[in-house]
Amino acid sequence: MIEVKNVSKSYGGKPVIEDVSIRISKGKVTSFIGPNGAGKSTLLSMISRLLAKDSGQVLIEGKEVSSWKSADLAKKISILKQSNHINLRLTVRELVSFGRFPYSQGKLTKEDWQQVDEAIAYMDLVDLQAKYLDELSGGQNQRAFIAMVIAQNTEYILLDEPLNNLDMKHSVQIMKVLRRLVEELGKTVVLVIHDINFASCYSDYIVALKDGKVVKEGSTETIIDNAVLQDIYDMDIPIELINGNRIGVYFK
Repeated sequence: MIEVKNVSKSYGGKPVIEDVSIRISKGKVTSFIGPNGAGKSTLLSMISRLLAKDSGQVLIEGKEVSSWKSADLAKKISILKQSNHINLRLTVRELVSFGRFPYSQGKLTKEDWQQVDEAIAYMDLVDLQAKYLDELSGGQNQRAFIAMVIAQNTEYILLDEPLNNLDMKHSVQIMKVLRRLVEELGKTVVLVIHDINFASCYSDYIVALKDGKVVKEGSTETIIDNAVLQDIYDMDIPIELINGNRIGVYFK
């Protein structure tokens, strides 16, 4: 379990995250939703220790995140941020192999390469694995970075807007993969996501943030609700039940 207790973060005296406390259960997909500037990405970065918090605690399985050794933390938590820029000319397979660094320290074993190949197959990149990243479309690039995170084989997988640059087909593919990681491999997935309908269809638990605070958290049924969404987004979002999923009709 990941526990966030009374965590705050400010930039230049302006609060970005204010006294946030949440629990992230193991073996589930938890989505952070909310308008731009709500603090979703900042919170995700503090959970992963990419960003230092000003106050409060983040506990990974009962142990404060700041006290974990970097090598051990990299085997427990992986994170993919929005901006993925590597100033090296790498093939897809080479990039994905970076996910094994916490285990191999650059000297990959047969088992490491097997994990790399499985991650490439998981993301439907077998035909592209010899291509260089600068030869790929934005969506293909995003899938390659997600494959790298999968190859890292951590218990907790944190993703900051993983559907960026993806078309509908590949957005659905990514979300289905995340569900498979949870259901087949017992992973715990935490993601920042803008589309409330993807959050609705694929999440077990949703945390809604606004102005650096948690407005509401709970099951899909609790959050994908007209009154709750009105409070979060300041707009009327009627809810339709389609094939058992709660869908927000926000485009009218």
